[in-house]
Amino acid sequence: MVPSTAKVVFIQGITRDGRTFRPSDWAERLAGVMSSFRPGGATPGSHLSYSPWCVPRVIDGVKTIVVHSDLRAHDPMAWDFVMNFARDNDLRVAEQPAG
Repeated sequence: MVPSTAKVVFIQGITRDGRTFRPSDWAERLAGVMSSFRPGGATPGSHLSYSPWCVPRVIDGVKTIVVHSDLRAHDPMAWDFVMNFARDNDLRVAEQPAG
């Protein structure tokens, strides 16, 4: 799905056929689920902020999750969860190559 050389992956809230993904807060929900996956691991209160490895953003007016490849190195199952979410919901995925 995403080459191992990608440093950052963008999961866009648009399906491959161009529809806006719903619910409208999907990015915040997914990032919230991923909040405990962070450098140094989960700590008390870490659920109150997003992980730097999985951050919701609005890019060019489109809800997006920015996923850093360090998540894959830290916890491959967490990486797979996010990538499978994108695949299962037919969301557009773009990458920013390392380098």
